[in-house]
Amino acid sequence: MNDRTALVTGANKGIGQHIARLLAAEGFTVYVGARDPQRGQRAVEEIGTGARLLVLDVTDPDGIAQAADQVERLDVLVNNAGIAPSLASPTDSPVEEYRRTYETNVFGVVAVTNAFLPALRRSPHPRIVNVSSGTASLTWSTNPNPQFTPGSGGAAVYRSSKAALNALTVCYAQTLAEDGFKINALAPGVRATDLNPRAAAVGGDPAEAAQGALRLALLPDDGPTGGFFSWDGSPVPW
Repeated sequence: MNDRTALVTGANKGIGQHIARLLAAEGFTVYVGARDPQRGQRAVEEIGTGARLLVLDVTDPDGIAQAADQVERLDVLVNNAGIAPSLASPTDSPVEEYRRTYETNVFGVVAVTNAFLPALRRSPHPRIVNVSSGTASLTWSTNPNPQFTPGSGGAAVYRSSKAALNALTVCYAQTLAEDGFKINALAPGVRATDLNPRAAAVGGDPAEAAQGALRLALLPDDGPTGGFFSWDGSPVPW
């Protein structure tokens, strides 16, 4: 089947661009979601065959509606766009920082998902992948294991926004299960991107994390839904 379509938000760089490249290599027509048309077009040219630019700011309701009008059918939606403003604790994070981050990491996912639901419903095998974070695991936050050491409540804004995204993943999966949707969250691990200074300095290869997103995007009809998975396919505790 070579008429499959996918949308990856925040796909002009980092993990998102790698996800878009992998989907294109699988034969998908991939909409490269990007706020900046010039950066998005550069990503499209770098990805090559199968990539198309879709100007999309996940915090702009009118822009989301215009983008959704351009996509008749969608098989895969990867909600990748996200921001991480600081590593501050909750007591050192202003309320406005929460609002700005949740606008992208949480409300943006809801807005994009709902806007593209009609296109996804036209797919025989709709898949949604929400790019979350291992730092969103409440289990790991309260009972740290060697994979994750949360410190002293740092990155509170980012971590709490991704925990909210995880909750939404479950809600969407439960709501749309009977319609054949497979909706899961991905913990990509710390990667060398510009998401935050620490990640840029010590992170691993973002292309490796993209493999995890591809795996969830290509789930068979008997695959899991409403789950939280690491980039290597292993389950992550909520």
